[in-house]
Amino acid sequence: MSGPDYHHNRDVLEDALLRSLVPDARERRLFLRAVGKTAALAAIGSLVPVTALDALAAEPTGPIEKKNVRIGFLPITCATPMIFAHSAGLYAKEGLNVSLVKTAGWAVVRDKTLSGEYDTSQMLAPMPLAISLGAGSTAVPMVIPAIQNINGNAITLHIKHKDRRDPKQWRGLKFGIPFDYSMHNFLLRHYLAEHGLDPDKDVQLRVMAPPDMVANMKSGNIDGFIVAEPFNQRAVYEGIGFIHALTSEIWNGHPCCSFASTVAFVKKHPNTYGAIMRALMQATRFAQIPSNRKGIAEMIAPANYLNQPLTVVEQVLTGRFADGLGNIREMGGRIDFDPYPWQSMGVWMLVQMKRWGYLKEQVNFKDIAERVFLVTDARKRMAELGLTAPKHQYRKHTIMGKVFDAEKPASETT
Repeated sequence: MSGPDYHHNRDVLEDALLRSLVPDARERRLFLRAVGKTAALAAIGSLVPVTALDALAAEPTGPIEKKNVRIGFLPITCATPMIFAHSAGLYAKEGLNVSLVKTAGWAVVRDKTLSGEYDTSQMLAPMPLAISLGAGSTAVPMVIPAIQNINGNAITLHIKHKDRRDPKQWRGLKFGIPFDYSMHNFLLRHYLAEHGLDPDKDVQLRVMAPPDMVANMKSGNIDGFIVAEPFNQRAVYEGIGFIHALTSEIWNGHPCCSFASTVAFVKKHPNTYGAIMRALMQATRFAQIPSNRKGIAEMIAPANYLNQPLTVVEQVLTGRFADGLGNIREMGGRIDFDPYPWQSMGVWMLVQMKRWGYLKEQVNFKDIAERVFLVTDARKRMAELGLTAPKHQYRKHTIMGKVFDAEKPASETT
């Protein structure tokens, strides 16, 4: 389609998208005055690719395209913003009727998202990268407009191993991991390698659903696990495990879970997508404040969400916790909530996929990370709520005392 009608319709579409992103007329005027319409439309361009705008320009514009939305999630504290937005009515405030569907494992989340049974979902941050490349599944373009949480995981060992704190003593042990394409897998592999172990030869890594890990350790099927909370703290609560190391002690500020969507959903439902993002960003902003954490724990601990003892969830969210070795620790950053999807983080994940054989072919790490991790979109959403977003998409990350530079990642693949 081209000509005057096309350009008129596209202008109308862009205006409608801007209205959906910033519903309040006064705030919209202030935003446009602050950044200018060109910058605002550039942000929209990152949200909905030019090809999508071209396709949609011929369609009538209007309100939210799909009010009844199904979002898949796992019962873990990483999903705090997603769950809180539901419990606090933030989705409803945006005109959405969201069904949060509790799901046992990550492969199920992936498959139901790709089949369309879930409209959007919580996903481990590496999953949309892998799916976009066809690693472990059919290749489907995915995007991450926001990270759900940073940190929030741990390496937990059975209490019988309390005198084997040195990883060099771990040869022959069996560890549970939640998914191949997970930060847990890549962080544990990196941790083991830095201590001189080959994760493919010296230990056994077994994929299992997070809710099954405590029972598997209790029965002796595994010696330890690396997983999201609250299952590390639950193992301590039940007296069968101890927390060996928080993942924040391996890489402070590492991403874990994300809010993920297929590109197809974004193209077809841009206003719905924008409404979900607004609700999630508001929830994330609330969860960032430490004084809100106990109240959040009360909201997300019940059976319809995490189904965990309140004290377990509180210990995770507040960072004051028993470690299973008789100590009470204070770690305020045990879990935190920063939505910004640094593309340098995406490069690190892709490097690990290559390093450990999950990617066979050569790929352009930065190109893939920039297609999936939508930093411009995140900046826009954060600005709407008065949050300060980073001006850059890449930064250096310190992991076990060593600096990872996304501009020079080759050394990590060997």
